Amino acid sequence: MGIRDGWSAAQVRDAEQPLLAAGVPLMARAAADLAAEVERLLERRGRRRGHLLVLAGSGSNGGDALHATASLLQRGWSAEVALLGRRVHAGGLRAAARAGVRVLPPDVPVGRLVARAADAGVVLVGVLGTGAAASPGLRGPARRAFAALTGVLAGGPPVVAVDLPSGIGPDDGSVHLPVLRTTATVTFGAVKAGLLLHPARGRVGELRLVDIGLGPHLAGEPLVLADSTRPGRSGTFIRER
Repeated sequence: MGIRDGWSAAQVRDAEQPLLAAGVPLMARAAADLAAEVERLLERRGRRRGHLLVLAGSGSNGGDALHATASLLQRGWSAEVALLGRRVHAGGLRAAARAGVRVLPPDVPVGRLVARAADAGVVLVGVLGTGAAASPGLRGPARRAFAALTGVLAGGPPVVAVDLPSGIGPDDGSVHLPVLRTTATVTFGAVKAGLLLHPARGRVGELRLVDIGLGPHLAGEPLVLADSTRPGRSGTFIRER
C-alpha cells in the first residue's frame, strides 16, 4: 500500500469513525494543514498573505474551509465567504466570524461574486466532499455560482479545493459540470480514488495529501493502486470492487 493509493469515500468515512468516537479533533487537524498549504501556495508566488474568497457548502467540507479561514485571518489575511449550501457548518462559521471574516449575503448576485473572485488572492472551494459520493453534481445556488465563475477563474487567482474538487466523483473520477479549474487539491487522511482516475485526474491540479491519522484505520484494499509499474490508466492500477 502506497501513500498515493486511492480509497473509496466509504473506506475513508469508516476510518474516521473510531477517531471521532475517541474525540480526536480531525477537523482541526485538517484545517490547520489546509491553511498551511494555502500559505505555501501563495509563498511560491512571491507573497506571504493575501485576500481569500471562500466558497463554503453545508457539511464538513465547508467546515474545514471555514476553520482554515479562521486560522489564515489570525495570520494577517483578509477573507470573505460565500455560503452556497442550504445550511452552514455552525462551528466553522463561528470560528471564522470571531476571526473577522466577512460573510457575503446568501442572495449575493452572481455578478458580484464573480467580481469578488477576480479580486481574490486565493479562492478556497469547500462545497462538496466525500459525503456527496452518491450524487456528486452541484445543485441550486452552488451550481449557478460555479457556472458563472468558470470563465473568470480560468486565468485568474489560484483555486484550492478542499479534500477534492466539488463536482467530481470521489470513487470513480467522474466529472459533473460545472467544475472549477483547480490549482491544487488538499486531501485529508487518504487520497480518494477519484482523484487518481480520468477524467477527474486532469482537474485536480497539484495533489497534496495531509496526514490526519487515518492510516492505521483504513480497512480492506485500496480501490486504486498508484503504481506506475503495473497496468492501468496513466500509472494507476484499478482494483476490481
